[in-house]
Amino acid sequence: MNIFQRRESEVRSYIRSFPVLFEKARGATLIDREGQEYIDFFAGAGALNYGHNPEAMKQALIRYLQEDGVAHSLDMATEAKERFLERFEQVILKPRGLDYKVQFTGPTGANAVEAALKLARRVKGRRNVIAFTNAYHGLSMGALATTANSHYRNEAWIQRQDVSFVPYDGYLGADVDTAVLLRKLITDRSSGVDLPAAIILETVQAEGGVNIASRRWLQTVAEICRENDILLIVDDIQVGCGRTGTFFSFESAGLKPDLVVLSKSISGYGLPMSLLLIRTEHDQWKPGEHTGTFRGNNLGFVAAAEALRHWETTELTAQVAARGQQLVTALQEFVREFPGLIAKVRGTGMIWGAEFKETALCQAVARQAFARGLIIETCGSERNVLKFLPPLVIDAATLALGLDRLREAMRDVVKRETAAQVARSV
Repeated sequence: MNIFQRRESEVRSYIRSFPVLFEKARGATLIDREGQEYIDFFAGAGALNYGHNPEAMKQALIRYLQEDGVAHSLDMATEAKERFLERFEQVILKPRGLDYKVQFTGPTGANAVEAALKLARRVKGRRNVIAFTNAYHGLSMGALATTANSHYRNEAWIQRQDVSFVPYDGYLGADVDTAVLLRKLITDRSSGVDLPAAIILETVQAEGGVNIASRRWLQTVAEICRENDILLIVDDIQVGCGRTGTFFSFESAGLKPDLVVLSKSISGYGLPMSLLLIRTEHDQWKPGEHTGTFRGNNLGFVAAAEALRHWETTELTAQVAARGQQLVTALQEFVREFPGLIAKVRGTGMIWGAEFKETALCQAVARQAFARGLIIETCGSERNVLKFLPPLVIDAATLALGLDRLREAMRDVVKRETAAQVARSV
């Protein structure tokens, strides 16, 4: 029994899917203790949009440490925080016409979701929040109350009466506009749904199965919020920071949410960092009313400021478009080649999902892919969707090689399944 089995909690999960000891990482590649290389289509669950150990950020961190830069500062002013805020204002906010205050929360996305929910309730003086089917917003108590998947929820743990779930775009089929239902539930005083302080949503439900909200649906939800004095919270933790091609995932819909949650790739280097963007009029906190010991991770600020260089030009957006097209072209080929495996594919930018007809087949393909040197995660309520989340900076050759390994894995699963069917029929 190794040290992980002997001492680490049973709650560990990814180590079970990828049971090797990783030693090094570079770009879109992980290397284990034995020297085996793995192409990474997981990217730290979206925390490594710029790849592993990006050189410019690494050097900036090394210089900062060598100069004895402040590492931990709570919410005191530091040079590293000042530089990040100035660059975030100049590179991200001003060009997009956004006027947000920035709140640094605890180091995880769930910490920022908690802050968003707490602030929305404070601003509006109401307890109810509307979330959506297949939503995932984190696993701390408040965030968990807005997370839909029953795998994570337990009636004994959370208070559910302050959250109402309604169908996400497409949940009831392509012919049903769930925004119409949302409006009815909010405006009908006999619906049983209390007027919420906020509506929280993901423009792309990543953990929920790579479900894509349409531009029209998002705009209608934003309109409903304006009409009914409701705050709109966009959780951009996994699909922000360029994953959909633009820095914020909601840009293509023309939204200006009241609150925006960012984490994962906002630090650029996979360092713990999370923040909440707040429209100025809603920044109604009292000093110290919401805190966290590790809200001042200056190493995160250093790397994040350097990461923003990617957004000074349109080069990364073009890269995402090109690699995204390469990815979807391959996925469409897989649908044709493996009709018995894949039901459909969906996605945008550099986040795509392949929905399998059976959960067992999806899991088998993921295992066979790992055996061939490809790291890929499953998602969705039934874990029957392969989620493609490679670093945004992956080169065409590495992406193609990873897709070739996945094709080999699917061929192997089809071969095994065919053999098993023959054996059962004998």
